[in-house]
Amino acid sequence: MGSHSLKYLQRIPVTIETAWNFFSSPVNLARITPPEMYFRITDGSAGQQIYEGMLITYTLYPFMMLPVKWETEITKVDRPFFFEDRQKSGPYESWHHRHLFREIPGGVEMTDLIDYTMPMGAFGDLVDLLIVNRRLDEVFAYRKRTVGEILGVMTS
Repeated sequence: MGSHSLKYLQRIPVTIETAWNFFSSPVNLARITPPEMYFRITDGSAGQQIYEGMLITYTLYPFMMLPVKWETEITKVDRPFFFEDRQKSGPYESWHHRHLFREIPGGVEMTDLIDYTMPMGAFGDLVDLLIVNRRLDEVFAYRKRTVGEILGVMTS
């Protein structure tokens, strides 16, 4: 089973507090997820900001209208610079997502670091190669565009 790592970077023209407040609210995840995925939080947020130990469950349809149930736990929080979540149950063998925020001139640089492994060994890695990795790139490209529409785009 291969381990996969992804990195996505975005610069936004807001304060670190504004970025933190937006991304640390689980309800905003639905706003920045492609609508065709029918992303829905089913338990755990109730409009709260994240905290260590918070469990959030979701239902989404990432591919061919097949529903996926997913539960993540917020495992570390260092406001306003960092938080991470790990899959407790869901579609991956493992999923670890770090969200990093750092002040830069004119705004904030936000970095998503994702490490994951697929279930089912070599077959799962083939599914990753053919579908999952490309779909994750599409999801994060959509997020980048949508965050730019909501929070703005840095020109330099």
